[in-house]
Parts: sequence; structure tokens; C-alpha cells
Amino acid sequence: MPSEGVELSPDGKLLTNDEVIRLATLFVKSGVTKIRLTGGEPTVRKGIEELIGRLNELRPFGLKSIAMTTNGLALHRRLPRFIEMGLTHLNMSLDTLDPFKFELITRRRGHEAVLKALDVALNSQLHSVKLNVVVIKGLNDSEIYDFVEMTKDSPLSVRFIEFMPFSGNKWDSKKMVPSSELLERLIRKYPSLYRAADELNDTARSWKIPGHTGSFGFISSMSDHFCSSCNRLRITADGQIKKFEWELKVVFCQVCLFDAKEVSLRDEMRRGACDEELLQTIGRAVFGKKERHAGMENIDVVTNRPMILIGGQPTPRRFTISATCNSVKPISLNFLSRSRPHGSRSPSLSNALHTKASLTHLDQEGRASMVDIAAKHPTKRVATASGRIYITPVAYELVTSSYPVGDLPCSNSDKEKAKAKARRKGDALTVAQLAAIMGAKKTSDLIPLCHPLSLTQVSVTLVPKVAEEDQEGLRHYILCEATVSTEGKTGVEMEALTAVSVGLLTVWDMLKAVAGREMEISGITVTRKSGGRSGDFEREAGISHPSES
Repeated sequence: MPSEGVELSPDGKLLTNDEVIRLATLFVKSGVTKIRLTGGEPTVRKGIEELIGRLNELRPFGLKSIAMTTNGLALHRRLPRFIEMGLTHLNMSLDTLDPFKFELITRRRGHEAVLKALDVALNSQLHSVKLNVVVIKGLNDSEIYDFVEMTKDSPLSVRFIEFMPFSGNKWDSKKMVPSSELLERLIRKYPSLYRAADELNDTARSWKIPGHTGSFGFISSMSDHFCSSCNRLRITADGQIKKFEWELKVVFCQVCLFDAKEVSLRDEMRRGACDEELLQTIGRAVFGKKERHAGMENIDVVTNRPMILIGGQPTPRRFTISATCNSVKPISLNFLSRSRPHGSRSPSLSNALHTKASLTHLDQEGRASMVDIAAKHPTKRVATASGRIYITPVAYELVTSSYPVGDLPCSNSDKEKAKAKARRKGDALTVAQLAAIMGAKKTSDLIPLCHPLSLTQVSVTLVPKVAEEDQEGLRHYILCEATVSTEGKTGVEMEALTAVSVGLLTVWDMLKAVAGREMEISGITVTRKSGGRSGDFEREAGISHPSES
């Protein structure tokens, strides 16, 4: 809260609950699966319980979770009712564990009330409870250890947020503590901490300490932006949609917190716009999303509203809510979206709700360029890839039976000659396994822009299998799976894919004498990965694969 206070929006300038529900319905039917009520402070909005309940009625259309971000001051008595109405996720803001410092930062009392609300939340049926901590050098950066200790016995996720520039918060780059510096401090105290799995498109990079129930993470908006993977929309309480990060404000729609430009969905609705026109307006705003926000020294803190006013423009009295919409991430009315089975998305919004893609190995002029990973911290990274090669029954017989020892009987049969030729190359699967391991280690020599990595382990298996096909009867194939590990600054998906590719090509070479025309390589893909900024990933098993016996 700025020291001089703020003028708050009158009722007439705020979105009504009916207008909020109309927008939320459009987003959910377009693929949004998570809605977050933020602020300002959402708990001060009249009819907030009713709003949560009406949002909960959107679940048949694909909505999966309803979240809230709050300061927690007026929460502990109301939270059970919010949960009863459909609230599933809660983020609370608390920058200090010192009650005197709390009053200095917030200009009000209430530290005990916030902690009481946190305790109620942790002992409730909420799916997730997170604590947001904005770290400011010289003010609260020494408290990070105390916050991390809160995760020891509680299922709490503490997120340390870099100090960000907004109008009125007296931002100074010297007050900003980079997340990398905080991580270094914590590693010195907790050397066994490890990278935890993140949700898809998550803004935070999560870590865990062995033996701790909860986790902690970093939101590095300033030092290591995540704009290219952000899928959030933010709508302000006055109906504006921002045009940078996808944030739906309850009256304005906003694509990014750091972009002062906004488009008014409230005005569009009140002039009589139909749903299709609203979707087109939202689509234009989202397609205007920049690849990344400005640098620390260039963000507009003069016209960009402070966080307290994300819920509504200054005018007389009232805090309101903001919503963010993300295609696989939260929106303000936080609309988190992803694909859903309930019908198709609206054409004007379906593409817009996916973050703009960019090729990381091209520079601004479109020339090939290796990604700079100098600023990244080494972490444990593991990737597994798999693929298969379909072979003939004769080839299957060769690789599943022991090769005969000694002289072979002479035969003029072309089939027997081909078998003999294949046998002379040795054990096909063992040779392919060794080739796959060598391929993983040579990936940077084969793929020009891959970084050379020091691999800690390469594990390759090749297993003959038989599958049932609907029309062709039994099909024989060899399944190759490679798992690659490293302690490095970049992932090993390419190494795993290279291992599988080289392994299957070697099988082809070993068996081409008996099955050269009939063999087919297919299904090479990354099946799972862990570590790194993008978090963990596991592909659903069994997709488009024949049933195995």
C-alpha cells in the first residue's frame, strides 16, 4: 500500500458478478481450466462467496480449480465457507515473520491474523497452500531460512519473489536480490536440497529439502524472466485485459503485469458486444503479447498501476478483485487453461490461449546461435526416450535365440545365407546397446548447437517384443529405451533421443541382411524428464502403441 493511500473504484466502474461470470464462462469454454481471484484484496469484494460458488458451477465445462491470492488479514473465519463454495487453491502474501517489521511494510497491524489464517489453511481440505514472500535486500532477505523452516512439518510451498517495479513501491534495482543469490545461500545451509517437480508453465522453480514435508521456490521475474512460457491472462476488477502477460482483470483485460497498456472488456460488454466479439477482442490483446518484458531499468513504473490497484482504477472507495487467465497457467481472475474434452475452442481465442512460440537456437536476425547457459546453475537432470523398430519374424528369431557355435551346415538357401550373414556381425542387441551409449556421449558432435555435457550415466535397454495388430496379425519389434543423467546447466533430452536413434539404426544395420525391406523405425520420443527450469514431465503411457504381449 503506498504511504499516501489510494482512491478506490466505485461500484459502477467495477465488473458485476454477472459480468465476471460471463467472461469466466467464455474462457472456460475456450479451454481455461484454472481461475484465480486476486487483487487488490479479493476478500473485501461484496458477494465474493457467491462469486466463488458461481464459478464452481463452471466445472462441467472444464474448470478444474478455483484459486485465490490474499493478504490473509480477514481470512481465517471466512476460509471454511470459501472452501465449501468451491475454493481449491490458496496463495497468501507474507513478507516477514517479524510483527514489527510487518507493520512497517504493510502500514497496519494484523501479523497474528495472517498467521492464524495460514494455520487454518494448512489444516483444511485445500489442494494447495502457497506463501508468497517478496524479498527486499536489507529488509527481509535474512529471513529466508526462517521461511524455509516452515516447510519442514507443513505441506506448504514458500515462493520467494524478486522485488518488482510498480508505481508507488519505490523500486530500486539495488533492493532486488536475484533468486540465484538466494539459492546459493540456501545451498550452503541445506547442501542436500534438490530440484522438485513444477507444474506445467509454472512461474516458480521449486526445490525440496530431504525430510521436509513442503517445498520452496523462486519467482525470478526480473533476473531470469519466464515470459516465453507464461500462459496467463489477467482481468482487472474494472474489466481491463493487460496486453503483456495474460491477465484478466475484472474489468480490464491485461496480458502482463509489466505492461501498462490495457483493453476494456467492461466497456465492450456494456456497449452490447456479443460473445464472439468479446473473444475477438481478447484474442487481439493476447496476440499482442510480447516475447519478454522490458529490462529492469526500462519497465514503465510511471503509468503501470501498482499491485493494490490491479483490482481497480483509482476513484472512491473500494478494493476489488483481479483475475488472470493462462492457457496452462493462471490468469488474474486467474484463468488457467489447457485443452479440454468439452467441445472445441473458439477459433479467435484457441490459438491466442497458447503462448507464442519462439526458436531458442536463432538470434534476433534469424541466424543459428547456441543458447547461452552461463547464468544457469547446475542441477541434476534426467531424461528417458524410447522408440521401436519393427522387424520380420525371421529377424525376431535371430535376436531371441542363441547363435550356434562352431561350423554351420552348408546351405544354398537364400534365407539361410542371409541368416549366416547376420550372425557374422555378432549379437545384434549388444552391439546396438553399445552404439546407443556411444551415440549419447557424441550428441554434441552430431547435433551442431547442442552443448557438450559431462554425462553421469547412460542406461540403454533393447527388448524384443510381439504386438497384436488389428489387421496385420502379430508384429515383431524391438523396443529401445535410453535414460541419460547429468549434473549440468541444460537438459539431456537430446542425448536420450540420440541414444535411441543410434541404437535402432544399429539394429537395422545388423539385421538388414534378413529384413532390410520390411523394417520400420517409429515412435522415437521423450517419455519423461526431470530437473531444469521447465520442471518434470512424463508422457502418458500407451498412446498410439499397439498392445504388447
